[in-house]
Amino acid sequence: MSYRHSRRSFLKQTALGTTTIIVPSLLLGTREARAAKLSLENVHLEAAQRAKELAGGKATTLTILQPSGSLGNIKPVADQWKAATGIDIQYVEVPLDQINQKVLLEAVSKSGSFDIALPASFGLPDLVSSGILVNLDELADKYEPEGYQKDYLYTIANYYKGSLYGYETDGDAYVMFYLKDWLDDPEQNKKFADKHGYKLKVPDTWEELDAMMAFFNQPDQNRFGGALYRTQYFIAWEWWVRFHAKGFYPFDDNMKPQINNDAGVKALEELIAATKYLYSGARSNGLFENFEAFGQGDKFCNIGWGGTQKFLNSDKSKVKGKLAFGPMPGGIVKGQLLKTPYFNWGWNYVVSSVSKQAEIAYLFTLYACSPAMSTQAVRDVDGYFDPFRVVHYKDPQIIQNYSAPFLAVHEQAMRDSIPDLYLRGQGEYFDVLRVNIQAADVGEKKPKQALDEVASKWDSITRRMGKQSQVVQWRFLKSNYPEGIRDQLA
Repeated sequence: MSYRHSRRSFLKQTALGTTTIIVPSLLLGTREARAAKLSLENVHLEAAQRAKELAGGKATTLTILQPSGSLGNIKPVADQWKAATGIDIQYVEVPLDQINQKVLLEAVSKSGSFDIALPASFGLPDLVSSGILVNLDELADKYEPEGYQKDYLYTIANYYKGSLYGYETDGDAYVMFYLKDWLDDPEQNKKFADKHGYKLKVPDTWEELDAMMAFFNQPDQNRFGGALYRTQYFIAWEWWVRFHAKGFYPFDDNMKPQINNDAGVKALEELIAATKYLYSGARSNGLFENFEAFGQGDKFCNIGWGGTQKFLNSDKSKVKGKLAFGPMPGGIVKGQLLKTPYFNWGWNYVVSSVSKQAEIAYLFTLYACSPAMSTQAVRDVDGYFDPFRVVHYKDPQIIQNYSAPFLAVHEQAMRDSIPDLYLRGQGEYFDVLRVNIQAADVGEKKPKQALDEVASKWDSITRRMGKQSQVVQWRFLKSNYPEGIRDQLA
């Protein structure tokens, strides 16, 4: 879905903005800006040509700050850029859990240590507020072709308070994984149907999923209900989807938390109950250990991303070709099924406000995220970038890496995803949530007590960040929830 219309409407409706860094040479008249726009069909070729012209034959180097493990996504594209433009690319790798902090440090040091960065998308509001990112509105008005973001399946992470600050380059929508032979087993189907009144299938609701995990959990036979995450960093994301599926936004229009209402408490109680049906490593295994554990083939279900599937679809996994896929389970709200797929990570190409060649850097981001170049980036089987444009789902190499059944579910999840909590202080909001969700899961706090504490601390964070500014961005986020989901949330 495209958010360009929402951005323009938003800017008309409010005068409240944020820190903006605009390249002065790009303050062009409408006619000149339109004349400079690139064509959609050849955007990568024309972006490279414009960059070459701007470099003017001078030795030019762009430095990219990227999360370690993503070089295979970036370098093939950058090599072609260099061949077309003569502009060198230098790479600075940073551990994936440190890259946002490295970008923020640049706002203080202003050392010019990079021109382009790939921070995690959920941190964009904090980076914008620090002043380290170029506001890309003027550059996009000058260069971005009409329709450039049309086949982007998720674009809200590109914007903050209606202004463009980056280009999403990774499709991190949550997807469910199931052992297909367990679902299809005739004997198990009869037993389950006799008990629950319906057959085993990819579940529509969390209630159905929880019932299936309980049914399949037989530790004495080395069979487990699931491999869902229970480590502190990941546990809150499952609750986030369970809560939304109860029919509520996390805040009302004035940023008053709603997470500690009856629905929030019930969602947490159900999450805690489901923990009993998970394998023993659920509370200790990290991301890649989780992939490996589920790949053993003795756990009914798991939650993950495209990266999960690339591992499970490899020869390292015992479940290759043996999986069924589904969207995140939903809930029944006002008599109707509500599903709330969730985008909760992603990497975003952004431009440093300290860069001495911001216009050329922007042209590289436009080049790298173009349909042709981004397809090549997503093809890397060992990299982080997952499909995010429609064209990616038709590419033979990408289909081979992920499998067609997975991509069908992933594409729909990307189209329907609710946004992450793109607010200033996102890390603080979620850290408080993570700590308290886990405390409730291990029995240190009652669910209501845990969520009351989260709500109270969220109020404090909101006041410290500036309530009115947070309200503006939250209303922008709400307006960009998928339309069908907005109709069912209160």
